Amino acid sequence: MVLFLKYDPKDIIITLGGLIWGPMISFTVSVIVSLIEMVTISEKGILGCIMNIVSSCSFACTAAVIYKKKRTLKGAVVGLLSGSVAMVLVMMLWNYLIAPIYMGYPREAVAKLLLPAFLPFNLLKSGLNAGFTFLLYKPITTALRRTGYLSESAVEQNQKPVLAWYCSAGPFCSSAYIRCVSLHFFMSFKIGIKLFPRSVREYSTFGGTS
Repeated sequence: MVLFLKYDPKDIIITLGGLIWGPMISFTVSVIVSLIEMVTISEKGILGCIMNIVSSCSFACTAAVIYKKKRTLKGAVVGLLSGSVAMVLVMMLWNYLIAPIYMGYPREAVAKLLLPAFLPFNLLKSGLNAGFTFLLYKPITTALRRTGYLSESAVEQNQKPVLAWYCSAGPFCSSAYIRCVSLHFFMSFKIGIKLFPRSVREYSTFGGTS
C-alpha cells in the first residue's frame, strides 16, 4: 500500500540551485524536472507531478528564501531545518487529503498510515536532503567557481552564473535553469558515488561569512 514511497535525491540538486542562485531557480527547476518525469518515468500522472512540485518547493524554496536573507552558516542551517519541517508538514497534509484519490483507498485507511509510514519516511527524506545539501554546497560552489560557471558575487548575491562561452551562445544557454536541470539528472546518478569530501573547516565558511 505504501510501495510508492521511494527516496529521490533530486531535491538536493534543486535546493543547491536555490541556495546558489535564489528561490525562483528552485521553483522553476522543480516544475521542469517534475514535468519531464511525468512524461518519461513517472506512472502517477498529473497528481504525481503536482505532488513532486509541492514536495520539492516546500523544502527547497523555504531553505533558499531563508538563506537568501541570511547568507551565513547559521542561515543555511536554519533554512535547511525550516525546509525540512515545512516539507514534512506539507506532505503529511497532502498524503491525508490527496493520496486516497490516486491510491484508491478510503481516507480512514490512509490516515492510519500517517504516523507509522508517512511521517518516518518524510522525516528521513528531509533529513537526508538537508544533510547532503549542507555537505555538498561548499564543494559544488567551489567547483563551479574554479571552472568559470560561477562568479564570486553570484554566490553572495544569488546572481545567475557567468561563463564566457555560455554568454556568447545566447541568453537561453546561459540561464541557470538549464544548468540546474542538467546538474539534477547528473547528480541523481552520481550522488551516492562521490560526496566531494573536504575538511570540516571548509564547511564552517558555508555562507562566506561567520
